[in-house]
Amino acid sequence: MTSRISPLLTDRSQLLAALERTQHVDVVVIGGGATGLGVAVDAASRGLSVVLLEAEDFAKGTSSRATKLVHGGVRYLAQGNISLVREALHERTALLRNAPHLAAPLGFVMPSYKCWETPFYGVGLKAYDALAGKDGLGSTRFLTKRHVETALPGVRTQGLKGGVMYWDGQFDDARLALALARTAAQHSALLVNYCPVSELLYTNDRVTGVVCHDAETKQSFQIHAPCIINATGVWVDHLRTQDAHHTSQPTDSLVSPSQGVHLVVDREFLPSEHALLIPKTADGRVLFAVPWLGKVILGTTDTPRHDLALEPTPFESEIDFILSEAANYLTKKPTRADVKSMWVGLRPLVKAPSTEGNTKKLSREHTILSSHSGLVTVTGGKWTTYRAMAEDVLDHCEEHGLLDLKTKPSVTKHLRLVGAPDHNSWRMVHTQPDNTAYGTEATWVQSLEGADTEILPGLTQAMVRFAVRYEYARTVEDVLARRSRWLFLDAKAAADAAQSVANILQSEGVTTPQLEAFYELCHQYSL
Repeated sequence: MTSRISPLLTDRSQLLAALERTQHVDVVVIGGGATGLGVAVDAASRGLSVVLLEAEDFAKGTSSRATKLVHGGVRYLAQGNISLVREALHERTALLRNAPHLAAPLGFVMPSYKCWETPFYGVGLKAYDALAGKDGLGSTRFLTKRHVETALPGVRTQGLKGGVMYWDGQFDDARLALALARTAAQHSALLVNYCPVSELLYTNDRVTGVVCHDAETKQSFQIHAPCIINATGVWVDHLRTQDAHHTSQPTDSLVSPSQGVHLVVDREFLPSEHALLIPKTADGRVLFAVPWLGKVILGTTDTPRHDLALEPTPFESEIDFILSEAANYLTKKPTRADVKSMWVGLRPLVKAPSTEGNTKKLSREHTILSSHSGLVTVTGGKWTTYRAMAEDVLDHCEEHGLLDLKTKPSVTKHLRLVGAPDHNSWRMVHTQPDNTAYGTEATWVQSLEGADTEILPGLTQAMVRFAVRYEYARTVEDVLARRSRWLFLDAKAAADAAQSVANILQSEGVTTPQLEAFYELCHQYSL
């Protein structure tokens, strides 16, 4: 008999007490990124009992380091991957509908500097519109030179012929992850961050449970379940290797990580409500200049990376590539001195034979595998399709006899996340940070002590208290990197605010806010 878990537990002592009481559940999810959180929401909203365990903070890895785009994948269309694009376009609409306080449509402009570019890209983007069908966010438009200059103030006008404008979406990735975690908790799932899984448990060579331990108290726990899901992103091969060793079954690595680097500059470089997209740079990669929370994100790279550092650092060549390519298309040319923050994410690309190190040719689609012991592993995919990935994972578990879902269909396609209003009142994600990211909970946040005292623009003392009490925050980094996004916007500003945040955390009962570790991280995010 599996146990049910009390909803909306976020206090640390209560979480650990619940974990100690919870010995048997239907599903254990390992990994608190986009995929694992999506699985937890899907399973819990079907009425299954769920425990999700994350070794660090929710979305600490790749899932907080995206380009902040909810998209169908224009470049995948060019590669002929129609099915992937069609699925992503429909999932894009579901994400925007279910979290309108965290995601919104965003216009993208492709400037043309050769006469053939406007009709060539325009025809492809019209096909993009057709694939979206009723889920389209706006029609592709052909732009004159004057229209491009108006839409993209700051774009290079020398040689400009015109352009094309199309629509995709934008979101706040870390806060969406947090909304997923709290939505799963609302449906009685138990989610614990800073609680790594150290061992898989077996009965007759079938995986039937896990051993985990709280990183703060070092207390250990055993949780048993018929369904154990490995959703640890680029790190899935660690558990797969452990599982293979136990069952004496050979296994090859599944993931070939690709590194994406993003540089953040002030909005003066592109003072626009729209994003700039260069579909083909000098070496064939894509360049974005995306407005986000009052800044502009420049990126991204796509470079093979063989180590799996939790905080990877950019290669010098990647920084040079982004800055030099941006300088080719912006009137005000960004330099290293202009970079306010930089971050690196590892994408879990699924290995394919004979790729010869070219990560652009690896699969962006997700892969689901079951080992001889019954361990289910999911990796690949992207943020836009997290919901469909989660549904596919649970369908896979049912097909392999790990769950009985015949009377429990997925309900997540129309499941509004915590904080979402009942109507699609878009929050423009590219504007300055403010309390609209809390959606229907903004009034609740405003009722807390320090609501009128700003630590940084758009970040109040009350928001820090809310992060600790109701959003699982345990460290200064949790608050300044993922509950608010200041580390990603301006590393120096985040460092200057760190002591104030640490003081509030300690007043809320957090004994080790990890201030010095955060200062080191701010230095790493600075160029």
